Amino acid sequence: MNDDSAGADDAGYRERVFEIVRRIPAGRVMTYGQLAALLGEGYTARTVGYVMHAADDKVPWQRVINAQGACSTGRVVLPPDLQQRMLEAEGVSFDARGRCDLSRLRWTPEEYAAARDDTDEAQPSLFGD
Repeated sequence: MNDDSAGADDAGYRERVFEIVRRIPAGRVMTYGQLAALLGEGYTARTVGYVMHAADDKVPWQRVINAQGACSTGRVVLPPDLQQRMLEAEGVSFDARGRCDLSRLRWTPEEYAAARDDTDEAQPSLFGD
């Protein structure tokens, strides 16, 4: 296992990520970095992304996007625009650059609402987007 997936292979680690992702309402999104910040020490945007690759159909994986408001699955999901199409079907709109308005669509669980993730905007995307 490489450093980017440290801990992410643990079932309890994954379940903590999936627990929050299952709560994201349709038409709303969270970012990899936002999830990592909410989950705390031991979680990074990269490890959250690694975990999301193992999500099953009970986890709305499409609702987790990069810090630029764009989909990062184009290089790993076929067809490459599947994630964006799934989000658009939920009412999420994207601009010409393939980005949604995070200021309007980013969802934060109530219990974390007071904890702002101001560092998320600087978080690089998983695939260099």
